[in-house]
Amino acid sequence: MRRAFLPIVVFLGMSACAFGQSPSSDTQTLQALLTEVRALRQDLRVSLNRTQAMQILLARFQMQEGAITRASDRLNEARQRLLDTHVHQKELTLQAKRLEDELNDAENSEHRTALEDRIKHVKSDLEVVGNMAQQQQTIEIQAEQHLREEQDKLNALETRLDELIGTASNSNEKSNANRP
Repeated sequence: MRRAFLPIVVFLGMSACAFGQSPSSDTQTLQALLTEVRALRQDLRVSLNRTQAMQILLARFQMQEGAITRASDRLNEARQRLLDTHVHQKELTLQAKRLEDELNDAENSEHRTALEDRIKHVKSDLEVVGNMAQQQQTIEIQAEQHLREEQDKLNALETRLDELIGTASNSNEKSNANRP
């Protein structure tokens, strides 16, 4: 019985010695590598999320630039129409003045009546053109306001993109500082 008991005691003694030893350096190295791989995987996830966010913001930025271009075109068209209307209004004003001068110099009553009719017609046209000018000025003001709104949207997107780039830069600097 003693012979059977002796191998068991020796086996238990060796096991206790083995458990008391520190983990091998291979296990520590593997654990350090596993930790590093997990950290790299997390950094990669964060980087991919930022990249996707930047791509989305850049697409929105491009679409907003297109909206600004369209709004700018509408504003330029409104300004050109208003300018054309003002030119036409000045032409009618000059024509009315010329007709009134001609009316003052006219001696024939038939000619005077024709001139008075033309003056009435020109003044009527002048009133219509004045109303058109007011409408077109309102359209121009609305187009300017719309352009400012679109530019504000673009500025907001640009700010968000700058913030995202700044966050990515700070994150990369921290990540590089933590690496050996």
